[in-house]
Amino acid sequence: MDPASAANPRVSVCMAAYNGARHIEEQIASILAELGADDELIVVDDCSTDGTPDIVAAIGDPRIRLIRAGQNRGYVRTFENALREARGQFVFLSDQDDVWLPGRVELMIAAMNGKSMVVSNCKHVDGPLGSFHEIRLRSRDADHAVRNILGIVVGYRLHWGCAMAMRHELLEQVLPFPSYMNESHDQWIATVGNVNRSIVYLEEDTILHRLHGGNLTPLGVRSVSKIVRARVAFVRNVIEALVRARKAKVA
Repeated sequence: MDPASAANPRVSVCMAAYNGARHIEEQIASILAELGADDELIVVDDCSTDGTPDIVAAIGDPRIRLIRAGQNRGYVRTFENALREARGQFVFLSDQDDVWLPGRVELMIAAMNGKSMVVSNCKHVDGPLGSFHEIRLRSRDADHAVRNILGIVVGYRLHWGCAMAMRHELLEQVLPFPSYMNESHDQWIATVGNVNRSIVYLEEDTILHRLHGGNLTPLGVRSVSKIVRARVAFVRNVIEALVRARKAKVA
């Protein structure tokens, strides 16, 4: 059966894949164990050169929707493409090299409790911790939207994309990603959730986040120029999110 022709799923998991042959099979197994029969795992492969899409295809589970990109566009646009394909009521983001902990899906859906999105914490494994990995979300902070937005801009309120889930309706404001964005799509999504004052912080660890040389989150402090560019982009994100939220209310 073609997964795209199945009944609308309750849960869509969106994964960006690129040269993930080493860990992707283990990650997919942990995800599929959390999904129902009509749910979907969307894997967009960004022109891998190590056989990643063949590994995914060989799993042979009808819940997997494998999309092979025509050209390499980077992880931000690959995640954007995966989110565009999502049909589920609840949409989860996923990296290719983590491991989902049992009960994750139902725990995060229950935690939303009427809000538009939820972000949990991660247990970081298999590598040295950097400064970013020490940052944890606290449930009581979720009600302080302005403070959270400021924290995103400054850098002390970190939201891991691999630990996010949202209601499908929020995608109307999340997509398309801003054209200037070339990193930190997760902070953009968190900004949208906070601008709408509709986000929950779940203190529990719901995934094992594997650390290795291929991770995109830096272990140490970035250069001043990169920090400035990132902060400018985050400020632009806030403005864009406010505009989209106003348009959504008018509509």
